[in-house]
Amino acid sequence: MAALLLSVKSISMPNLSPRFVAFMPWLFVWIWSTGFLVAKFGQPYAEPFTLLAIRFATAMLVLLLIMPVFKATWPQDKRLLAHSMLVGLLIHGVYLGGVFQAIAMGVTAGLSAMVIGLQPLLMAVIAGWMLKERITLFQWLGLVIGLVGLYMVLAERFAIDTSSLFDGFSVWAVVWCFAALLGIALGSIYQKKYCQGIHLITSIWWQYLAATLFCLLLALGFETRTVAWELPFYLSLTWQVLALSIGAILLLMMMINAGEAARVASLFYLVPPAVAIQAWLWFDEQLGWLAMMGLVLIAGGVALARLKPA
Repeated sequence: MAALLLSVKSISMPNLSPRFVAFMPWLFVWIWSTGFLVAKFGQPYAEPFTLLAIRFATAMLVLLLIMPVFKATWPQDKRLLAHSMLVGLLIHGVYLGGVFQAIAMGVTAGLSAMVIGLQPLLMAVIAGWMLKERITLFQWLGLVIGLVGLYMVLAERFAIDTSSLFDGFSVWAVVWCFAALLGIALGSIYQKKYCQGIHLITSIWWQYLAATLFCLLLALGFETRTVAWELPFYLSLTWQVLALSIGAILLLMMMINAGEAARVASLFYLVPPAVAIQAWLWFDEQLGWLAMMGLVLIAGGVALARLKPA
């Protein structure tokens, strides 16, 4: 975390250590993958939007404390603040809120992962439209191969049965899943197009302000806002704030600002396999031949998708 915060002093990739730049994608994938396990760990202690409102408000406080250290200032152009708030509404409010709410409404982890797994392809489409990025044939091929591999891993890990895929929850839960998909894809591209020229820590603080207000309004309107302030909740919240809301988001924004959106998006294919590997290491959950083949396809797909255009 210290190395990451030191690198925030200079956001552009050329000024960062080449070793750290090469390590950033792997660090991001690992931290992001822990979010699924930690969020599940803390979910019984608070409702989705109540939990997220507390998480984002705490992250804002932490960012305020470190802003003077890195001389993060408000930009002269106030429109950048509005752009940052919209990014926060999409990525943190709609995406995380959508995933948390869908799971709370009964959507299985497998189905939610299948929907969110479309993110790299959707981001590539939006990047071609909004950023005029040229996605090569090899990159498109890599994104498709990665998606096939992802679904192979999910099919085995969650024992997905298509005949009962939509049993046990309302159509609104699926709507939340697709809203989350659109939020993370559109928000990431919007960040790259409209949020250049603002200090990254300042931008993320305003993102969390918008997300906190969004989640707080939904919590006030639709939840009891009851929180069980117990040790597991504190531990889960601490990791969610420091590792995910600060560490992982800083890494994601740095990579989006400095690289092609399609190449960054392909990293999200690695998250479910990272979760599966951690479950294998920590909980002795076995990986069968289908999942192993899926991991190979994902690795090859991400490698193709991250090839830089000539």
